[in-house]
Amino acid sequence: MDRRTISLLLFSIVSLSSITTNAQNWPSFRGPNASGIAEGSKPPITWDVAKSSNVLWKTSIPGLSHASPIVWDNNIYVITAISSDPKPTFVAKDRGIGLATDDVKHTWMIYALDKRDGKILWSNTAYEGVPRAKRHVKATQANSTPVTDGRYVVAVFGSEGLACYDTKGKLLWKQDLGVLNPGLWDDKESSWGHSSSPIIYRDLVIVQADGHKQSFIAAFNLKDGKQVWRVERNEITSWSTPTIYESAKRTEIIANGGRYIRGYDPLTGKELWRFADSDTQVKMQAPLVANDLIYITGGYPPGRTMYAFRPGAVGDISLKSGEDKNEFIVWRSSKGSPYTPTPVIYGDLMYALADNGVLSTYDAKTGELVYQQRLPSSFSASPVAADGRLYLSSEDGDVFVVKAGRQYELLSRNVMAQPLMATPALSQGMLIVRGENAIYALGERKTARN
Repeated sequence: MDRRTISLLLFSIVSLSSITTNAQNWPSFRGPNASGIAEGSKPPITWDVAKSSNVLWKTSIPGLSHASPIVWDNNIYVITAISSDPKPTFVAKDRGIGLATDDVKHTWMIYALDKRDGKILWSNTAYEGVPRAKRHVKATQANSTPVTDGRYVVAVFGSEGLACYDTKGKLLWKQDLGVLNPGLWDDKESSWGHSSSPIIYRDLVIVQADGHKQSFIAAFNLKDGKQVWRVERNEITSWSTPTIYESAKRTEIIANGGRYIRGYDPLTGKELWRFADSDTQVKMQAPLVANDLIYITGGYPPGRTMYAFRPGAVGDISLKSGEDKNEFIVWRSSKGSPYTPTPVIYGDLMYALADNGVLSTYDAKTGELVYQQRLPSSFSASPVAADGRLYLSSEDGDVFVVKAGRQYELLSRNVMAQPLMATPALSQGMLIVRGENAIYALGERKTARN
């Protein structure tokens, strides 16, 4: 066997090992780099919570939170905000602009659970006091999903700050980010609650915060919490989590926004490019990276244009008057564009789930609409995918399992009997679902592995 063959074999083994390992961890909002995919994790198709069928464990978590669970090795991390009001306002299917009254003491907490049995390994109180910002009646005071790299666990507790822990629960540092108050874009008194989640790149944790009183993206050193860079964005309110695009030529942070879609250098914060997006009033979806393209979707009003961009842009690449494309736009579409859930790109298809339950499936490389199908519910959580299936968690408390492919096929509808607002996690045979007051690990006992 020659040296080149040995090198290729070693590269294949290392690559396969990396893929297998990464598939077991779900370190951030929507998993590895916000992909929403955990191929080979073998989650169940059916389960029955009432009969405990394919329910591996259930762990109660107090308070209200729409933050998703994250997973590293055998640890699951979740955050919550516990109100001293025994019946805090929460309306899962609200479609208005009403604010909750949260003028009582809250306790913000982070928990670590054992993935194998759901036991609480540790908990830590991050902050106690009356919330510094209001929230929407549909939101909570703990919306942002934490992030980990296996060494550090970082969480944004809204206006109560950014906190970093080690994996044993020791607080390492905290940062006050100010009052984070995104709300109705043209009403500065409106405050619906921060929900953009932090991401980790190398030794930096990066936070995007677009609101009435502030609009910035900033990076902090994971080791000591010191601010490395901060860029003012002059954006209207938004709730989108940034995503890393990485290639052999360049790495950049992709940040969705109401005025501009932008790319930044993750090490310096330098703006690399921008694209005007016509003052979309609400941006919630995380950017997607697949097929060596960058996908930006959705916003309010529903039906806003979705884009697939080529990477490598420099400067302002906004469309000029009379243009509907340029050299960086591969395709664009407004058919079935979602408002809240982030789509998932799985194989050669992009699945976009609208709040009203319309599932629109596109060819991810061309933008061609493949099919549309309405599901009998409404949705805030984003779809995730594994092993040829999509998992769609609804505000009515059902998880729909849909076969991936160019024809719609519903495989199951699983009743959880409580609103499902958080995007689930996938890991080692488990679908990890956050309900209104508990975390569930769903899996077939013969496939869920320790």
